[in-house]
Amino acid sequence: MAAGRLIIKTEFLPTKYRGYMLPLSQVFWLAGSLLIIGLASVVIPTIGWRWLIRIASIPGIILIMAFKFIPESARFNVSTGNTQAALATLQRIARMNRSVLPEGRLVEPILEKRGRFADLLDAKYLRTTLQIWVIWLGISFAYYGVILASAELLERDLVCGSKPESQVAAVTAGDSEESQSPCHCHLFAPSDYRTMIISTVGEIALNPLNILGINFLGRRLSLAITMGCTALFFLLLNICTSSAGLIGFLFMLRALVAANFNTIYIYTAEVYPTTMRALGMGTSGSLCRIGAMVAPFISQVLMSASFLGALCLFSSVCVICAISAFTLPIETKGRALQQIK
Repeated sequence: MAAGRLIIKTEFLPTKYRGYMLPLSQVFWLAGSLLIIGLASVVIPTIGWRWLIRIASIPGIILIMAFKFIPESARFNVSTGNTQAALATLQRIARMNRSVLPEGRLVEPILEKRGRFADLLDAKYLRTTLQIWVIWLGISFAYYGVILASAELLERDLVCGSKPESQVAAVTAGDSEESQSPCHCHLFAPSDYRTMIISTVGEIALNPLNILGINFLGRRLSLAITMGCTALFFLLLNICTSSAGLIGFLFMLRALVAANFNTIYIYTAEVYPTTMRALGMGTSGSLCRIGAMVAPFISQVLMSASFLGALCLFSSVCVICAISAFTLPIETKGRALQQIK
């Protein structure tokens, strides 16, 4: 869903505005993240996590009905030979902007074969595709790793100077039933939800710098820098620090992983031509899901056995992604969207 939304915005926005407008959509992602944390703090302690899931599904149901009001991409319609639909969309946009379309007609060769998986592995895009897949997997792995690690750190109270896990377990065993969930997990305290909210706000903190980096340094260098910094801050989590220090590190990590997602979303949508753009984003999204599936095993299983080992693994993946980003063969800064391969 997120990939489709971004593709449509990319194909509608002029080249000079893409690097500014696309990262700003992160504000709405942040609003959703804050809303679900706020709901969790109220719903889970009172009526349980199952009701949280039910309530959280309501916006998705509403969105299904709102899809019919979203216009189809004019670029896509032209590439499929549906010039009348493309013209109707452009005329609608012109009316909304109190303008008129320039004279002329839409002309584009109709392609019988488009959106083939083999096109992604064509000699022209093979290296780009493979490196993008590595980056998407790594960014997703780091993003969800940070989120799950935040919950793990707070639930287990793994702050420097806190009680060892054996003592925490002994104390937990003696707690009242109200302080535990039915699955015997240690429930978040109100202060834990506040920590989650503060760290989540970090997702927008670097947005202005991310926008400047994308537009002045370019997509590749900007992504390489933020991925390198992400690797560094993962290692800094191992430093003996206070609760405030932990919140600060989590805040910066959330800011950096959000900046990584901003940049790779823009780059992937820009680097492929219209005939391959949706396929490129879709396959990248699949790798993203794989990274998201692996992250819990590191953040919640390996981290319990070896805290430093988990952090080193996250950091190493980020370093690999930084190198992949820096060596991408195509820079899309200021590059017009390609219509055909």
